Amino acid sequence: MQEIDEPRLRRLLDEVKAGQITTEAAVAELRSMPFNDLGFAKVDHHRALRTGFPEVVFGQGKTPAQVAILARDLLKGGDTLLVTRASPEAFEAVAAEVPGAIYDGTARTIVVDRRSEHDQVDGVVVASGGTSDAPVAREAVVTAELMGCRVTQLLDVGVAGLHRLLASLDVLQEARVVVAVAGMEGALPSVVGGLVEAPVIAVPTSVGYGATFGGMTALLAMLNSCAPGVSVVNIDNGFGAGYLAAMIARTV
Repeated sequence: MQEIDEPRLRRLLDEVKAGQITTEAAVAELRSMPFNDLGFAKVDHHRALRTGFPEVVFGQGKTPAQVAILARDLLKGGDTLLVTRASPEAFEAVAAEVPGAIYDGTARTIVVDRRSEHDQVDGVVVASGGTSDAPVAREAVVTAELMGCRVTQLLDVGVAGLHRLLASLDVLQEARVVVAVAGMEGALPSVVGGLVEAPVIAVPTSVGYGATFGGMTALLAMLNSCAPGVSVVNIDNGFGAGYLAAMIARTV
């Protein structure tokens, strides 16, 4: 990996103009660069070119100052920013550097969206078992929305009151992809998977009493689901679920 600079970029463009390399070859070379070395982190400014979405900052474990520096640097080359697991202190530091930053206290996310307009797709549904699962579910919603999806959220539809879930059966059955977020015994994704045609992304949460083992019980239950079409992300990984849901919705 090399950091891009103006002479290198000019050389590449001149070679394309002169017919010495193809446009496809130039794009392939650009995919491998650049990154900006900040000392404590290497910012990947071409993540969107390779994967379709910019690099996302995982705020947990970073100081507020580090999060702010990363946010400012990422926005030099783009118009969107997502920071997950962000503290209120991190948001204050980012807001001082980046106008227009928005903090979602439930999701613990910082978002900047400077796009004047962008295409949006329907079909993402995020269903959560209980109110205690809301932070993880909300992280999935924020992520999918920033990636260009209109999201329908179904709150407190856990299997202990199955009629609450069935009351929204029409919404579930019209979905392109469903994110099912649950703690405790983690049964929600299996139930949803037996009701819908769409793929189901199961998200175990660390919510529950002692024998839930910080989400391990829900994780293992979801991995052993008998419902076809259910995939599982890591414990409390609302971001990963929202990201995958958006990818599916935008390609179906």
